[in-house]
Amino acid sequence: MIQSSKPQFLLIALTLVNLCILAALLLRGTAAGPDGVIRGRGLQIMDSQGKVRASIAVYPATRQPDGSTYPETVLLRLITAEGRPIVKISSAEDGAAMALSAAQGPAHVQILSRGGEPRLSIVDKAGRQASTLP
Repeated sequence: MIQSSKPQFLLIALTLVNLCILAALLLRGTAAGPDGVIRGRGLQIMDSQGKVRASIAVYPATRQPDGSTYPETVLLRLITAEGRPIVKISSAEDGAAMALSAAQGPAHVQILSRGGEPRLSIVDKAGRQASTLP
């Protein structure tokens, strides 16, 4: 019985096309623009299990329940393997903030410098406000 070689030829042709595309992408280097800068709307770094461990993103301005507007914000998060963000650094039109949290429990340190009202807040492992500077 003679079998048609058309399906085999098609598979070989598609494989060669894919190899050409792969070679072009590898020769091009990265997804960077002509100036060598990578641009995007956000970045996520994942661990070997596919969990997001770090992210940076731009969040649009949002209206709060009290009617005020929270400004557009750039937020960097560093996240534990369990999914808890323990380092947060944000920047907005009215200032910046940084929060460093314990890996477990409510303990954290928060530094805010927004709207002309800088503040330092320290919360202990029991969730009690341990210290606050205006």
